Amino acid sequence: MSQAKQGSTVKVHYTGKLTNEQVFDSSREREPLEFTVGAGQMIPGFDTAVDGMTIGDSKQVTIPADEAYGARNEEAVFKLPKTQLPEDLEPQVGMQLQASREDGQTQALLIVGVEEEEVVLDANHPLAGEDLIFDIELVAVN
Repeated sequence: MSQAKQGSTVKVHYTGKLTNEQVFDSSREREPLEFTVGAGQMIPGFDTAVDGMTIGDSKQVTIPADEAYGARNEEAVFKLPKTQLPEDLEPQVGMQLQASREDGQTQALLIVGVEEEEVVLDANHPLAGEDLIFDIELVAVN
């Protein structure tokens, strides 16, 4: 049987849940997720969980926040004048925006507050600060 190890390209089916059992993502209704173990494509705890699995293995792992999306950073919650938003945008709490970072990457921002002259934005990953539970099944190793 083929075993996943650092540098292996693998395919897994997974279901990701919060500690309250709320499912936030699953590959079960689509193609398995393909990635290279240890290449930085996945959160560190997921890479660690898959490393050493054999095709057909299934496991459930709890990944602490520091091995997932990290702790929430309250400095990543900030105010922006509405004048810096696109003119045709009517900001609403819960709306997600995309912004360009200095390194050329895009950053997702969540509107968490709307004030008279400003919006309150949160640049944290939605799962930051959360311990995550994954049910993982290894389906292929290349």
